Amino acid sequence: MFASLDVLHLTAQTGVMIETLCELGAQVQWSSSNPLSTQDHVAAALVKNGISIYAWKDEIEEEKLCEETTADITQLRILFNTNKLKVPVINVNDSVTKSKFDNYYGCGESLIDGIKRATDVMIGGKIVVVIGYGNVGKGCTKALSIYGARVIVTEIDPICALQAVMDGYQVTTMTEACKIGQIFVSATGSTGLIRGEHMMKMCDMAILCNIGSGQTEIDVVWLKANAVQIEHIKPQVDIYHLLSGRAIILLADGRVINLYK
Repeated sequence: MFASLDVLHLTAQTGVMIETLCELGAQVQWSSSNPLSTQDHVAAALVKNGISIYAWKDEIEEEKLCEETTADITQLRILFNTNKLKVPVINVNDSVTKSKFDNYYGCGESLIDGIKRATDVMIGGKIVVVIGYGNVGKGCTKALSIYGARVIVTEIDPICALQAVMDGYQVTTMTEACKIGQIFVSATGSTGLIRGEHMMKMCDMAILCNIGSGQTEIDVVWLKANAVQIEHIKPQVDIYHLLSGRAIILLADGRVINLYK
């Protein structure tokens, strides 16, 4: 018998893993790593079986003790370097199994799954703009290419941009890419990547989604303020009709597409 105190997205898949650990003799206590990804029915079922679960959807935590995303690790490093970090934080993101496997393979596969489930569109032949060519962006471009997409990359880091070129992708600016893209994938963890000035130039029924972090990679505030009509198609799929007559499809309300339920 061994004890386990773990932090990970509390989804149905994680629930199966927790039950497996318990069957193997572990004494498990579990907390979610993301309040948006927690599936309450899974947490409730585990608690009913006597497992200690500390997670619920949309929970608010005042202190974080571990972090697994590149975007938040960057912010935590800033806090640490300015002596403003008040509690120890375990950097999960820099683990090789996280950055080179989960970010690269996991995000690429779950991006395709998210787009397919939400829109049912055929990816083959589509012009897909991937914003960012870090580990997540690299995995997404590869997955999209396997499905036959014509991938264009935008990247401000010259080394990553050169990597994209050497990997065979066209690299350009968002100012140019917004005119020709049909699907846009934000994969940076930064803010303000897809702005109003870009959306005004996009083709009719362009699809926008985020696999980076938070809800600020796409300017959802601008989109809502400038839409003459918002058409709710189904959960996580909304069409914003603009004054120009064109429409934009926003997935998961601009939040991370492979986590938002």
